[in-house]
Amino acid sequence: MKRSLQGKYEVISTTGEKVRAFVPAPLPPSPPIDWTTGLRASFDRALLALGRLDSVTTLLPDVSLFLYTYVRKEAVLSSMIEGTESSLSDLLLFELEEEPGVPLRNPARKAGKQAGTALDDVQEVSNYVSAMDYGLKRIRGGFPMSLRLLRDIHKRLFAHGRGSGKTPGEFRRSQNWIGGTRPGNAVFVPPPPDRVMECMGALELFLHDEPEPTPPLLKAALAHVQFETIHPFLDGNGRVGRLMVTLLLCERGVLREPMLYLSLFFKTHRSTYYNLLNRVRSDGDWEAWLEFFAEAVTTTAGQAVDTVQRLEAMAKRDRDQIQSLGRAAGSALRVHHELLRRPLTTSRAIEVQTGLSHVTVNKTLDRLCEMGLTREITGRKRDRVFSYVDYIAILNEGTELPETGS
Repeated sequence: MKRSLQGKYEVISTTGEKVRAFVPAPLPPSPPIDWTTGLRASFDRALLALGRLDSVTTLLPDVSLFLYTYVRKEAVLSSMIEGTESSLSDLLLFELEEEPGVPLRNPARKAGKQAGTALDDVQEVSNYVSAMDYGLKRIRGGFPMSLRLLRDIHKRLFAHGRGSGKTPGEFRRSQNWIGGTRPGNAVFVPPPPDRVMECMGALELFLHDEPEPTPPLLKAALAHVQFETIHPFLDGNGRVGRLMVTLLLCERGVLREPMLYLSLFFKTHRSTYYNLLNRVRSDGDWEAWLEFFAEAVTTTAGQAVDTVQRLEAMAKRDRDQIQSLGRAAGSALRVHHELLRRPLTTSRAIEVQTGLSHVTVNKTLDRLCEMGLTREITGRKRDRVFSYVDYIAILNEGTELPETGS
């Protein structure tokens, strides 16, 4: 289906030059989406994959154990797209002493990889966890997806560390751009600041099913493009825009748990992702974007189901092995349960969570190391840190940091 430009260009003066800023037309698209090109089948497959993902969570003995680390994997991936270099292990180590989104109480105690820029990176990822947790709590408390919620999420995303000076929680009052060194040579220039509130207001109406109801998955796909096109914040638009997809699906009851995160798929197919966003704006090719989005959902949901099943099989295997310890099995199973919740932790943290004695916890951890289930990663006699090796290896898939040159 041929459409015209999905909005209009406005000539503005910024940084001493005249540029064309794009102001998108309100959603939904006009003319309506063409569902006769096989797109309906693609969305049906995506919805089926979401149904499988939602149902697999009901099979987990304790879904909260899995979600704790899975949500943090998404935080690492989503932040990695924006240029941070913090691994899942970095974040888990950081949170041994810090609550998500809370600045370091004593930065001098952090050394090595988490010093300087790397410390900024892990703080940024921790902020993302805090923002995600906040958004989910509000949604589950009945608060609707709205401009207020998006601003509050953004505020937490930049509450501490790098970016805290970029007006957290406020829509931008200056011109931004995507690609290039200035608006004049940018790949894309979003709406001028005096049009941001108007554009976001129209997006909020669409989220609230005005002027017409829109199925949740389609709504998430369309709203994501519109949000990225408006680019309402000075920084963090990509992270908020990706998070909005999951929140919308949870709000509308498509998912009971926040299990779908598209960051890895978008990271893997980054050039296609940006190309399709531009094709929507310039040619109105919503159908090509929706095919890509449906594939992203189908693939990502399938990967999540596979991850859940592998982790649960691994946990069962290890529980069965621990049962062979005889009288020591009881305390070892309690330690193992805590490792499922936090697969990178200290003996002291396990003591606090399980109520077991210092001696029992340390003897148990040493036994689990001998069995090959865990590994002590500091080499110290005191303040030891233990890694649940296989669990972290599965979750680390896709989050590997790029190798740096010499």
